[in-house]
Amino acid sequence: MTTLPPLPMPLPKLASLARQKLPCSPSTIPRSQLIKEKDGIDHYLEVNFKGLSKEAVAAYRNSYKKTICVDMLRDGYLKSFTELFALMEEWDALREAARVRSIFWLQRPLEEQPDKLDHLYYYLTRAEVAERKEFFEDVYNNFHALACYFNNSEDKWVRNHFYERCFQIAQLIKVDGGKKEAEAHGHMGLLFEEDGQLLEAAEHYEAFHQLTQGRIWKDETGHFLNLLACESLLRIYRLLADKMLENKDYKQAIRILIKASEIAREGNDKKMEGEASYYLGLAHLAAGEHETALTVLDTYRKISTELDDDLGLGRAYEAIAKVLQSQGEMADAIKYLKQVVTLLRNNYQFLDAVRASTMLGDIYNEKGYYNKAFAYFRQAFDTTTELTNIPLKEETKVHYGIAKAHQIMLTVNNYIESADLTSLDCLLSWKEGRSSIAPDPVNRESRRATKASLYEASEHLEELNGLPDNPKQ
Repeated sequence: MTTLPPLPMPLPKLASLARQKLPCSPSTIPRSQLIKEKDGIDHYLEVNFKGLSKEAVAAYRNSYKKTICVDMLRDGYLKSFTELFALMEEWDALREAARVRSIFWLQRPLEEQPDKLDHLYYYLTRAEVAERKEFFEDVYNNFHALACYFNNSEDKWVRNHFYERCFQIAQLIKVDGGKKEAEAHGHMGLLFEEDGQLLEAAEHYEAFHQLTQGRIWKDETGHFLNLLACESLLRIYRLLADKMLENKDYKQAIRILIKASEIAREGNDKKMEGEASYYLGLAHLAAGEHETALTVLDTYRKISTELDDDLGLGRAYEAIAKVLQSQGEMADAIKYLKQVVTLLRNNYQFLDAVRASTMLGDIYNEKGYYNKAFAYFRQAFDTTTELTNIPLKEETKVHYGIAKAHQIMLTVNNYIESADLTSLDCLLSWKEGRSSIAPDPVNRESRRATKASLYEASEHLEELNGLPDNPKQ
């Protein structure tokens, strides 16, 4: 039986090309031909098997972070890749440190946040292209866009990195009169301020203010840069002055707040000028310069009245009352504090009203007017109860209880001075119940004013049951 030769079976191009590369191939294939054939295979895959290109396979196999890095290197963005890689390493280090410190590790890895990677790729590469052409203003704008994008609590350190890059690039921009440099100083001041480095922040804010003087520049939100510089400088001066007052360095604190007042007047903003006067007045008060404090605080009062600023007027009255109280002029201090309570309650500033009511109660209590002290302490206690402010409620509760004890003390003293059986019966009855005390039938008229507010069945006694008994009771 004759054996027929096998029929020739045409192989697909991919198989035929692959078979030629097998180790058992009879002939040696030159390297140039191998490269050409490899390109042919790649082209064949791209044409006949959609989605199986090298890029697609790499994108499927690799993480998105790696794909971004490969794209940067392939397209020649070496500086962008270097900066991105450094940021990713710091990102991982910070996440690891956070994981060690806390079991509640909520920050996601960068590879799980493609939007952030896209922004980094887009703006970093654009900045690198602009830098090659020495378009430094475009470089600044791209870095600033990244700083704004990462302006959140989780990524604030990334924002700070790009604010520093903006500051570096701003020194190279010579065509805008110094606007970008001024903005960069403002950003750097904010960085140092948030980090608690107040002196360094003040240096940058002073440069920000100096560069914007006499300019009508605006930021992207339409705010004048000079006004923003004044506000930033006033804020940092106030923080520095607070530190100085804590250390009892009154002269230096007053000196820096006077400088702040001058800057506020220069900014042509009445509200800002009033705020500067307020803090300067408090500094004079802390230094014991009462007359000067009254003069400066009266300026704040006039500005607040001019602006119809009830809250500012309330703050002015309260500060003036503190000065008068320090001088021993209690009647005038009480007059101002009563106006403070009215203004704050009308503007629903109940926590501040509690503070003013407590001050009034302290003054009356110190002078022995226990009924009025009791009324204001009770008002403060009722307000904190409505606001469910537990710490403040406990504090006002103590004042309230002391005032009530002082009220009862007057009546008890009157009964003891009477030294009769009726008074003794009333005292014993009160000792048993501790809820109320009956008025003394003897010398009723002489004690009527005292008893008018003391011997009422107080609906607040249940609230005071938690207070420890007064030893004098």
